[in-house]
Amino acid sequence: MTANKFIDFNQPYLTGKELEYIRQAVELGHISGNGPFTKRCQQFFEQQYQFKKCLLTSSCTDALEMAALLFDVQPGDEVIMPSYTFVSTANAFVLRGAKIVFVDSKTDHPSMDEDQIEKLITDKTKVIVPVHYAGLACDMDRIMALATKYNLFVVEDAAQAIDGYYKGKPLGGIGHLAAFSFHETKNIISGEGGLLVINDNRFKQRAEIIWEKGTNRASFYRGEVDKYGWVDVGSSFLPSELTAAFLWAQLENLETIQRKRGEIWNAYYAGLEQLERKALLLLPRVQHYSTNNFHIFYLVLKSLDERTNLIAHLKKNNISAVFHYLSLHKSLYYADKYSSREHPNADLYSDRLLRLPLHCGLSAKNVQSVIDCIKSFWA
Repeated sequence: MTANKFIDFNQPYLTGKELEYIRQAVELGHISGNGPFTKRCQQFFEQQYQFKKCLLTSSCTDALEMAALLFDVQPGDEVIMPSYTFVSTANAFVLRGAKIVFVDSKTDHPSMDEDQIEKLITDKTKVIVPVHYAGLACDMDRIMALATKYNLFVVEDAAQAIDGYYKGKPLGGIGHLAAFSFHETKNIISGEGGLLVINDNRFKQRAEIIWEKGTNRASFYRGEVDKYGWVDVGSSFLPSELTAAFLWAQLENLETIQRKRGEIWNAYYAGLEQLERKALLLLPRVQHYSTNNFHIFYLVLKSLDERTNLIAHLKKNNISAVFHYLSLHKSLYYADKYSSREHPNADLYSDRLLRLPLHCGLSAKNVQSVIDCIKSFWA
């Protein structure tokens, strides 16, 4: 079989209002950060998900770096996180001099194995970073209980988890802090972009100062102080109004975008379930405590060679599919800084997980072409 048209792995979805809102931002004469569109986006998250305080950032990486500053991470502090994640999760804390303590993935899901966390906690542990892989929730009750027991901080890496829920609670609203991404590969996009969520009142005021280059400028513009100056460490973490204007057009269409992605995800699952029943591959698992926000549809193959061959088969038929993370504990940068502890499940997903195209530009015919092509691999 040969697909008629190349099917991209990702294609940024435009609602049609992005350029109009960018033009409005320009005409308002405020295109630096923290203008009307920034405030509108932040209020959306605070109202839609009841987050206590939200600050737009230039990336999810920035939001995680702000979290490391707010938690006052110092050289020698230990931060627990999954090995199977993007490098930004670790980099934010490595920049503060922290030692990263990796957790293996679950046997049935790429996210961190909560059973392994407690034995890794020492008197140097300061932060736990659960990553909601594919927008599917970690067991946050267990993680927050450990944080309370050992007096630790929790920042949810919710880069992939917009509009996801854990036992009815929105992801990003459970840890002390949370970080979201609006990179062009996510459900809701602004090219680059992110969001820091502050759920603990202790961090609200300082977060705003760090966000504004270490100044109390935001308090000044609210009339709370008669002048502003340099009062703390910080950086230029806030995005421009052009980014926020683009994001606002996306947020207005969140429900439509999620519905389209859900239709594609469910079509993949229904079309490929027969291959799982034949024990040829594994499909995503959605835990009983988690909703599905339809961010990623992945397959787990039986070997690295099989995945390599399936990618080649799909490419030959004009379909782009990609593998995902490489275990951070084996990365070129961190391998010689890490202990000899093995993480076999993380390595398994590094070798065998394959992501299928999932974006709003896919037609039902496109999705069926992907399903048929995968089935033909084993025909």
